[in-house]
Amino acid sequence: MTAAQATPVTVCRLRPDDPDAVALRAAMTGELRQRYADRPYDPIHLPPERVFAPGSVAWTGVAYTADATPVGHAALRWHGCDLELKRMYVAPAHRGRGIADQLLDAAREAAGQLGAGRIVLQTGDRQPDAVRRYERAGYRPIAVFPPYDALPYSRCFALVIQPGTRRKAPVPV
Repeated sequence: MTAAQATPVTVCRLRPDDPDAVALRAAMTGELRQRYADRPYDPIHLPPERVFAPGSVAWTGVAYTADATPVGHAALRWHGCDLELKRMYVAPAHRGRGIADQLLDAAREAAGQLGAGRIVLQTGDRQPDAVRRYERAGYRPIAVFPPYDALPYSRCFALVIQPGTRRKAPVPV
């Protein structure tokens, strides 16, 4: 992607129950339910409140375009002493424009501010695009961690947060 193709966004920290955050998570859930339709016991088929409990969330970021269109979502929740990246999503019409990178940068910044030593995440075997994005962002494969160890097709990754690592611009609150 060239700089001309990148879409600048503003990643805003929001409450997990903000309507824009809820709508983006619902869009992601719909997309993943189709992708994993033949796996009825996959957690993606559970009610949203069981998969993403707002009370467990330490940070929620929503990416907005210059015209205030919400186009991406990422959240962090505590998983032991790590922060777990949850519900990383960019709307299909806005993919390939660098928005995922900007969300991952904002999540890394937030994790550093929250004092986490690393970010962990889980993704599935039918999301090779996500795996490539995480690996390009510096995430490295790790052993599958609970509760995902019950899902044989899980892929887990971690990113060590370097003390003093800062984004070019602060994440708006």
